[in-house]
Amino acid sequence: MKLDNRRTFLQTAAAALASPAFPVLGANDRINVAIVGIGGRGRDHINGFAKQPQCRIAAVCDVNQAGRERGAAQVEKLLGYQPAQYLDMREAFDNKEIDAVTFATPNHWHALGSIWACQAGKDVFVEKPPCHNIFEGRKMVEAARKYNRMVQVGSQNRSIGYVRRAMELLGQGVIGKLYEAKVLCFNPRKSIGHTPDEPVPPGIDWDKFLGPAQMKPYSKNKFAYNWHWFWDTGNGDIGNQGIHETDKARWGLNRGLPKRVSSTGGKFVHKDDQETPNTQFASFDYGDCQITCDVRGLMTPGEGDVRRGDHFVGNIFFGSEGFMTLDSAGFRVYKGYERQLTMSEKPDRGGEDNPHIANFLSACRSRNYRELTADIEIGVTSVALVHFANISYRVGRSLVIDQDNWDIAGDSEARRLLTRDYRAPYVVPDKV
Repeated sequence: MKLDNRRTFLQTAAAALASPAFPVLGANDRINVAIVGIGGRGRDHINGFAKQPQCRIAAVCDVNQAGRERGAAQVEKLLGYQPAQYLDMREAFDNKEIDAVTFATPNHWHALGSIWACQAGKDVFVEKPPCHNIFEGRKMVEAARKYNRMVQVGSQNRSIGYVRRAMELLGQGVIGKLYEAKVLCFNPRKSIGHTPDEPVPPGIDWDKFLGPAQMKPYSKNKFAYNWHWFWDTGNGDIGNQGIHETDKARWGLNRGLPKRVSSTGGKFVHKDDQETPNTQFASFDYGDCQITCDVRGLMTPGEGDVRRGDHFVGNIFFGSEGFMTLDSAGFRVYKGYERQLTMSEKPDRGGEDNPHIANFLSACRSRNYRELTADIEIGVTSVALVHFANISYRVGRSLVIDQDNWDIAGDSEARRLLTRDYRAPYVVPDKV
């Protein structure tokens, strides 16, 4: 519960500031958090935030009654109390006791939910990719700044010690002048098959699940995890696993938006309901260097020594003096034409999410968004590469990027895919 003296302080601070009021938490105040979206990743959020003594999971929210109940039971098991339950996230945002919101919803809800939360005075921890399209991402940044919100993207690699040290080494020239960063997303997935349209199961609010997407009949493949493979709700594997590695690639090269983007690929082998490609290659031209992204959702060998469990997911950085490989097992530096291993580091103990969540909660107290390791502007810039790649794939040609305006030059068909047709009342506003 919030303390009376804290309320008094907030009222005084709000009167003194010309911008919207923002909470300043005292050292003894716990941050009340609502978890929105209680699927697999949402349950990870519950586990992660439950480990942080400076916060309290005050509420869970999901359009699926079974999801809400599972989330509440998980909180009770971990923390010994029942959180509030909400079907409609806007009701959670109306709760004055809630300070922050986490989003583990499908991609198409990330932006609008985050903007609503910012407008309601909540800080936000939003899963990757932070937005479903380019337009949404820019509006998220505007909302975060306008309402003085801390908005952290779930790109947890930016808070992991060995990854941060790898990036520092690259910046210091450990492999010389960088000329390419390669993203490997070799993540074979079985066919999702076909599932027929059917009546919406009891306990699911299908209208609120679709939200900003156009109305369409319910089917099992459009719900739960497989929403990733439909353009209305997901962004394919380049926007699912690939965004983690693309973010690290851009970080390592220290670049923003590219000059030109080209992406090819296809939906091969499987005959099923999936709309997004299961094989995709994208290149991002910066003039003096490039990022390449290779997504393979079918059986494939690896490349170099990059590996993540049974799959091959990570990055290779190429420089004038050698190369670095980076994955969930650590990083390795190889020098010279002999490819001599000169340096390596393994992951720290303690899990991927813990330092990232702790960083978010710390910024919620300091009110300094620059302390966030994955501030919304960083996340939106990285995912712009993914969105430009998907647009190039969908229109079947390369794109010239207007870097200053986050636009596509001379291609009206491609430019239409910078945003989407929103379904009222779930509209990302032009003015946030």
